[in-house]
Amino acid sequence: MIVNLKEILCDCKQKKYAVGSFNVYNYETIKSVIKSSKEMCISTIVAFGEKYYQNMHPKEVYKLVNEMAERERVTVALHLDHCKNIENILLAIQAGFTSVMFDGSMLPFEENIEKTKRVVDIAHAVGVSVEAELGSIKAGAYSSEEGYDEIYTDPDKAKEFIEKTNVDALAVSIGTVHGFYKGEPRINLDILDKIYKKTDIPLVLHGGSGLPEDTVRNCIQRGICKINVNTEISYSVVEKMKKFLLTAEALPHFSELSTIAVEEGSRVVKKYMELFYNK
Repeated sequence: MIVNLKEILCDCKQKKYAVGSFNVYNYETIKSVIKSSKEMCISTIVAFGEKYYQNMHPKEVYKLVNEMAERERVTVALHLDHCKNIENILLAIQAGFTSVMFDGSMLPFEENIEKTKRVVDIAHAVGVSVEAELGSIKAGAYSSEEGYDEIYTDPDKAKEFIEKTNVDALAVSIGTVHGFYKGEPRINLDILDKIYKKTDIPLVLHGGSGLPEDTVRNCIQRGICKINVNTEISYSVVEKMKKFLLTAEALPHFSELSTIAVEEGSRVVKKYMELFYNK
């Protein structure tokens, strides 16, 4: 069953756990997330980024996720990740997505508020939740996201932003990166703690791939309710397929590669589900 993001995140803050938001790009990655949700008995978030519109149309994504979720009897939110184009947000909403992220993080503060509020008004009118981002997150190794200068989220501005936009979840910048970390991650928990104390909605952490377990737990204690994982899924699946191809005695059938992709993707997803839910 596909539900609203708010329904997935409703008791995260109170019970001190986070829900994984796992990026998908094709049939295999969608299946790996749904498969993991069923095996772990955990609700989850299937995230499809604006940049992957070249891979699949939002309607195709919705139909696959809806069919799999209904068949496996799992609860998921279908989320549009990192979208800068409001027209693409409308496409996702029309397709059946239950959550969208308007990424105005590189816009001036007031413009980010104005455009986010416009998206919130549209989305809330049809029961769709909205995530926004304040601050800027750098790109690490093997990232498919654009690279920006790191700008930490200002706690006072976060409070003002939420009050003026009525957004449902806020992605914050506290030192994480999109992709793998080059060296030891340096996460500013003091800033996160201040944001947590000044806000009352679920906070989102982008750049979950490769974060140390203690750091993840400390972030969850300070209000992080949704954690995005993208890079490690892609990297691990490609590496697994590469090793298989290099050791295969003959050129394998594509169906074999598809099965390998699902199994390896599921392995990564379940690892993070267990960490985020502290099971």
